[in-house]
Amino acid sequence: MEFELDSGNTAWMITAASLVLLMTPGLAFFYGGMVRGKSVLNMMMMSFSSIGVVGLLWVLFGYSLTFGTDIGGFIGNPVDYFGLAMTDAESLMGAYGVPATVAAGYQATFAIITVALISGAIADRVKFGTWIAFAALWVTLVYSPVAHMVWGGGLLGADGPIASALSVPIDFAGGTVVHINAGAAGLALALIIGKRKGFGTVAMRPHNLPFVMLGAALLWFGWFGFNAGSEFAADGTAGRAWLNTLVATGVAMLAWMATEKLRDGAPTTLGAASGVVAGLVAITPAAAAVDTYGSIAIGLVAGVLCALAVGLKYKFGYDDSLDVVGVHLVGGLVGTVLIGLFATDNAEQFGVWYPEGALNGLFYGGDVTQLLTQIVAALIAVVFSFVVTAIIAYALKAVMGWRISEEAEVSGIDLAAHDETAYEVATGSTITEVR
Repeated sequence: MEFELDSGNTAWMITAASLVLLMTPGLAFFYGGMVRGKSVLNMMMMSFSSIGVVGLLWVLFGYSLTFGTDIGGFIGNPVDYFGLAMTDAESLMGAYGVPATVAAGYQATFAIITVALISGAIADRVKFGTWIAFAALWVTLVYSPVAHMVWGGGLLGADGPIASALSVPIDFAGGTVVHINAGAAGLALALIIGKRKGFGTVAMRPHNLPFVMLGAALLWFGWFGFNAGSEFAADGTAGRAWLNTLVATGVAMLAWMATEKLRDGAPTTLGAASGVVAGLVAITPAAAAVDTYGSIAIGLVAGVLCALAVGLKYKFGYDDSLDVVGVHLVGGLVGTVLIGLFATDNAEQFGVWYPEGALNGLFYGGDVTQLLTQIVAALIAVVFSFVVTAIIAYALKAVMGWRISEEAEVSGIDLAAHDETAYEVATGSTITEVR
């Protein structure tokens, strides 16, 4: 069957890809503002470098590892589309009429930001060269396999064993592929690399809250391409995903601030920005599979639970510097699991998308089957990402080492790693570095 180019869908997908790419510089501002002034450049460089490393590897073999012919349910054939070489028959994405090169570019932006997200768990203390090596290995050995399992016809897809035994797992825009994946990886790295000097005893407050708010705004803006773009068409399903992204995120922000007010006495800008990201994370897997009420519920639960979860690092003693675990792992789990309660196939009334083989959520006339499906899929993603990330981390620790020197950590990783400082203030005839 032949398909024709759909210029409207193609234009939308190029736009959506650009929006998602903007999210990584947005993340750089978000993370950069959250660290101390002596670490901001390094933090931003970890995000920007992800674009270079992952972008290169994606067009060479990452896309093929993800969407190539299935090998054992875990990975695609790396030579199928090596260098994005495709036949005429493969040049369009079926009924969507979108060139496969556009689809590959869009998917590249997902891989890029997933790697960048992990960096927040290990801020202030790792060698930049080791981070570059980790980014290359992780996108190859963890991201591409998980994305293949979910979206490329593998273990967690419509033809996989979970779909046969239970129902089709739902991950519309990356709850398991991006957020659970990155959150589990961040936890593994935080445990293996260890705590920052002074963690738990020295105040490590965000040095620039306007940066944090700017970063959250850019992430929210770009996320409309992330979620609405995952439909691969300019249609009603994309519109539903857009609306749910707006609503769930706003509710999560309010819920986080309310939790802060009750717990600490005042809502904060950091809490508002973090609530935005928590809501975005949680609605991602469910963006087009729930109605308005489902999106409100997901945002509410994510805002409260993520606000509470970010304090777990102090209770359990792991140094997740910028709350990748509390926001992305917990938020991703919330959104993925709650699909089992709120998913609905009532497209006529609510305009939602629904994959063939998936079932209604428990609160929408279904039984526990879809809920069990979502839990199993989430657990597989957590275990796979954590274990393989740990193997990569230990290998790099043995070969290259992870930690910068204690002296460099105290004086500032920006100066040690990049021979720069973010801020300089002129005092008379003297230039003073601000740390």
